[in-house]
Amino acid sequence: MEATALQFHPHHCLTPKKSLQFSQNNLKIRFLSPSNCLIQRDKQYFTNISAIKPTKINRKIISCKSSSRENPETNVKRKKLSVFVSGGGSNFKSIHEASIQGLIHGDVTLLVTDKPGCGGAEYARNNNIPVIIFPKSKSAPEGISTEELLSTLRKHEVDFILLAGYLKLIPVELVQSYPKSILNIHPSLLPAFGGQGYFGLKVHKAVIASGARYSGATVHFVDEEYDTGKPLAQRAVPVLAFDTPERLAARVLKEEHKVYVEAVAALCEERVVWREDGIPLIRSKLNPEEYF
Repeated sequence: MEATALQFHPHHCLTPKKSLQFSQNNLKIRFLSPSNCLIQRDKQYFTNISAIKPTKINRKIISCKSSSRENPETNVKRKKLSVFVSGGGSNFKSIHEASIQGLIHGDVTLLVTDKPGCGGAEYARNNNIPVIIFPKSKSAPEGISTEELLSTLRKHEVDFILLAGYLKLIPVELVQSYPKSILNIHPSLLPAFGGQGYFGLKVHKAVIASGARYSGATVHFVDEEYDTGKPLAQRAVPVLAFDTPERLAARVLKEEHKVYVEAVAALCEERVVWREDGIPLIRSKLNPEEYF
C-alpha cells in the first residue's frame, strides 16, 4: 500500500468516522485521509503530516518524533493562543475544537474573561485551560491589573490573542505589546454596524432596521478603538425579507465559526501578508501566488 508523507506531535487525538488502519511493531496507524493520520504508540497519540515518505508502508518501520512543535513542511512553530471571552464562548469552542482536530497549527493555552461564571470560562476549566480574570471589578474582585495580565501572557509565551465575544475595550498597553497579533470577530460586515454599543442582537436589529440586504461576519485586527482595526476576512449572509434579529444572528454565527477558524489557521501558519498600504491579506495554502 502506498503512503504519503507523515508528520505528528503528541498533542491531540482524532476520532474519525472512517479510516484505514495499519499496525507495525508497537505502532498503530490510522489514516484519516491521504495527508492526515493518527498514530498511536503504546498509550501516546500523534497527529499531523511528516517529512518521512515510506514507499511501501508494510515494509518500512516508521520512527516517531514525539516532541516537535514545528510543522516540517513549513518550519513554522506551533503557536500559543490566548482567547478572551465574556459569554458562552461559541467561537472559542470552535477554535479549540479546530486546534484539537489539527485544523489550526496552535493551541489555546490561556483563557481571559471579565465574567468568571460565564459559559466560556466553564468550558475552559472543563478542558484544563487556565482561566484568568481581567479586569478587576466589583463583580470580579479577584481580577488582575493590566500589568499583571501582560506578565501572565508573557509567562505563558502567548503568540496571539483572540477576542471571542469579549465586551471590554482592550487596554492600549496590550495593543502596543501585541502589534498585529490581536484578532476580533464581529457579527456584521465592518465598517458597517460596528463601534461601541454594537454587540449581540443590537447589531442584527440595526441591520434589519436599515434595510440592508446583506450582513455577515468580519475578522479584524484590534487597535485602540472598538471595531476599527483592519479587516482580515469576511463572510456575507443575506438578510431575508421578513428576518428577525434572532434568525439573522443564528445564520451569521454559523459563518463566524467558519471564518474565524480559517483566519486563525492562516495567522498560525504565518500566511497573513500585509500590503504596502497596511491592508492584511491571507495567502492561499494551496496556491502561494493567490491572496484573498
